[in-house]
Amino acid sequence: MTAIAATQTVATATATPGKIRNRVLWTLQIVLGLFFIFASGLPKFMGQADAVRIFHQIGFGDWFMYFTGLVEVSGGIGLMVRRLTGPAAAGLSITMVCAAATQAFILGAPALAPFPLILVGVFAWIAYERRASFSTFTSLVK
Repeated sequence: MTAIAATQTVATATATPGKIRNRVLWTLQIVLGLFFIFASGLPKFMGQADAVRIFHQIGFGDWFMYFTGLVEVSGGIGLMVRRLTGPAAAGLSITMVCAAATQAFILGAPALAPFPLILVGVFAWIAYERRASFSTFTSLVK
């Protein structure tokens, strides 16, 4: 093996996450993706009574409920598409910061804010580990 090939092999091995970390990430991405599609986003599209009530309490009405549902479904799908994982995780982390702030300050339920904040940490970790997908995403957008 030449010195250049050995350097490239070492660089490649250190640039990609290990097998266990990669499996943990994909498991989290799939579970969270399915959660955001089926348990969080779709109920907003279908006008579930609790979602309607909460969004009316927030004061933005139905359009914001549908928009939030679209963001969550899109993010959930993006978590499961290799080229979109980083941007989807970053977008969902911003969404969860907004959800925690809404729980704490608008709905007056600060005890419910920790769950979205935990998800912010998970999504930030996914976005960091999948940061290579940002360059792929930007090349797709151009």
